[in-house]
Amino acid sequence: MKLVPTNPMNRVLMTILLFEAICCGLAIPGMIQVADASVGLAFGLGGTALVLCLAASGTLRRPFGWVLAWAAQVACIALGFAVAMMFAVGAMFALLFVISFVLGRRLEAARTAG
Repeated sequence: MKLVPTNPMNRVLMTILLFEAICCGLAIPGMIQVADASVGLAFGLGGTALVLCLAASGTLRRPFGWVLAWAAQVACIALGFAVAMMFAVGAMFALLFVISFVLGRRLEAARTAG
């Protein structure tokens, strides 16, 4: 499941991933303060999700970037197991990502039809 590299929705999806990375980073203090997670665990989980989002955003125009992007969606939702607020935040970003992806597919279909 990917878009062609010239699809204009790629930039939107990259931006969503960048903002998602910020939220994953901001989840680290939430894990420490709200969920009483250890500092190492919080930085490990939040940092992994953050780096995954950044790597996906930087490589989205390549085939393996899409694997990273979908994995980043799963990782951000999975942060909810460490701090419950990330279930909602991760789900919102995943919804934005899916909607933007679907719109990108429609753009591709319109280009090939027209």
